[in-house]
Amino acid sequence: MTTPSDATTPGRLPRWENAEVVDCDVRVAAPSVEAVQPFLAPRWQDYLAESGVRTIGSERYPRLPGTSGDLTALRDRLLDRWQTRYAVLNCGIEISSIHNEDWALAMARAVNDWLAAERLAHDPRLRGSIVVPPQSPDAAAEEIDRLAQHPGFVQVLLPVRAEAPLGKRRYWPIYEAAERHGLPVGIFAGGTSGNPTTPVGWPSYYLEDYVSYAQAFQAQVVSLVSEGVFTKYLALKVVLVEAGFTWLPGLMWRFDKNWKGLRREVPWVDRPPSEVIRDHLRLTTQPLDEPEDPQHLVETIAQLGSDDMLMFATNYPHRQFDSDEGVLPSGLPPEVEQRILAGNAHDTYRF
Repeated sequence: MTTPSDATTPGRLPRWENAEVVDCDVRVAAPSVEAVQPFLAPRWQDYLAESGVRTIGSERYPRLPGTSGDLTALRDRLLDRWQTRYAVLNCGIEISSIHNEDWALAMARAVNDWLAAERLAHDPRLRGSIVVPPQSPDAAAEEIDRLAQHPGFVQVLLPVRAEAPLGKRRYWPIYEAAERHGLPVGIFAGGTSGNPTTPVGWPSYYLEDYVSYAQAFQAQVVSLVSEGVFTKYLALKVVLVEAGFTWLPGLMWRFDKNWKGLRREVPWVDRPPSEVIRDHLRLTTQPLDEPEDPQHLVETIAQLGSDDMLMFATNYPHRQFDSDEGVLPSGLPPEVEQRILAGNAHDTYRF
């Protein structure tokens, strides 16, 4: 199996020889808690040493083998091979699992400063997402304000598995700060707030958990629209990262149908939810849910009703596709293909 994460063959993937490529989801993590320790204030360095913290993350399911996220591997296996124009780094550290809100903010700041110093400063193609503590929206807004003028940061990052639906007003300070600075909010497949991905409880296996993330993303989309986030923040864009997208046309159909009968409950949603979704939501392409007949996937993309919604992503270093032929389905019009590979990203992020 050959992927952008473990390929050793140099040179450009042939199908995209003349295309600009913007990668909207590259996963990166600090190699250890010790790596971010120098970026903590002295008080928190002492706290780290005294508390014996060694990792921030979930151990609910066995970890699967991954690929090194160091800068050399990132350049060789991804950036150079794809001749990537820009790559957005998403650091999925589980800040939401920290119950001490002061410590959560301190760790988020340290991770962001580590990312800026150890990754963004070393390659002009790299951009980053601002990690924030979602359990403390006011503190999250402060962190957005602190880093918003840094040219390397182009997005605010939230986990899809949150303490509550993300449309609730407790989270609105995050959206206000993001919109104020012209930053989209990325919602990624992660989070350890205590809530499962399924609406009926915890699954037994990682396979169930991973497949069920689509349900969590659907719930967050319905919440963001129904609670009026996009009515309040007219310029806000939300990017669903590692969500898939083949579920979205059916959700929009169902959402529109039920809104027609229940719209008095949410009078601020003054147009069909599908229109709001098309205006404000963007989705990364990986993982790509491919049927055996590629034409079915082309039809699903057409059912989104907009050429502006999908943005290319490798989801490096995760293994998602076998070759460059698995990145996008064959049969897309060239202008749509180029919008997915780069155009929509340029419209969404400030590169």
